[in-house]
Amino acid sequence: MAFKERVFSGVQPTGNLHLGNYLGAITKFVALQDQYDCIYCVVDMHAITVWQDPAELMHATREVTAAYLACGIDPTKHIVFNQSQVAGHAELAWICNCVARLGWLNRMTQFKEKVGKDRENVSVGLYDYPALMAADILVYRATHVPVGEDQKQHVELTRDIATKFNNDFGASIAAHGYGDAFFPLPEPLIQGPATRVMSLRDGAKKMSKSDPSDYSRINLTDDADAIAQKVRKAKTDPEPLPSEEKGLETRPEADNLVGIYAALNNTSKATVLGEFGGAQFSTFKSALVDLSVAKLGPIGAEMKKLVKDPVYIDGILADGSERANAIAAETMKAVKDIVGFVRR
Repeated sequence: MAFKERVFSGVQPTGNLHLGNYLGAITKFVALQDQYDCIYCVVDMHAITVWQDPAELMHATREVTAAYLACGIDPTKHIVFNQSQVAGHAELAWICNCVARLGWLNRMTQFKEKVGKDRENVSVGLYDYPALMAADILVYRATHVPVGEDQKQHVELTRDIATKFNNDFGASIAAHGYGDAFFPLPEPLIQGPATRVMSLRDGAKKMSKSDPSDYSRINLTDDADAIAQKVRKAKTDPEPLPSEEKGLETRPEADNLVGIYAALNNTSKATVLGEFGGAQFSTFKSALVDLSVAKLGPIGAEMKKLVKDPVYIDGILADGSERANAIAAETMKAVKDIVGFVRR
């Protein structure tokens, strides 16, 4: 069965959007607008898998929406909304839970990394996060999902759930006129030179809003002085930059900064090293400061302006939620018929 090509992805509203969110996700979202019908979600239901202050959650949801808009996502041509306003996410998540196998969830490496030895004290929601993520994608029957490398396993799980649903209910799917498959098998889209942006203080750790050091990340709302200070203080090594990419393999901090420059300048690491290979980090960092301020400064200013108008932001989310719900509701009607639920 041929499926309409559609992109779905989302960002958690947990505060302090940073350069990693921008390069690893939002820039990809913007680029895909020209090629696909896109649905971009603020995944507030995922956020509460760990406790959130309610007032801060509302603010962060609006801030992520502001970031989408400031970076160039068009909410009139595509759909921007927050997850909790569309009931189909939660409804389909339960069905995904009943299709998924326990062993599949036990293999999720990100859960193991997040909880460490504290496994018995985390929420069931944090453990079950991948089933809700599968529902997020499948409720729109999305065919493509832009994600970072660390989320690829979750898209693979979504494909497993879709495959098992299609197999388990194959006869019912055919009887209701959907051919041999109801859900598509979504493809992860992982692209660009900075799909996984690392900490400015430790090239072996992912850039994270939870890092206690604010110097580990560039926040999207940082002003020019803060950006410059953080880039100049970013950890490096004493050697000059190599002239070829192979020379970055054992130098994680250098590799990270070169990747950031390449992504911000929409070029390749090889091109960056062709320009700066052999140069000292002081020279390269000065150029990276100028580029970062030029690219991120206008975004931060626009975000701050938009966040000051919550009525406008809430209007965007309400409109997007209504349009998203129209798609999700049709999916859920079909799913309930296929599974055998009696409905109105």
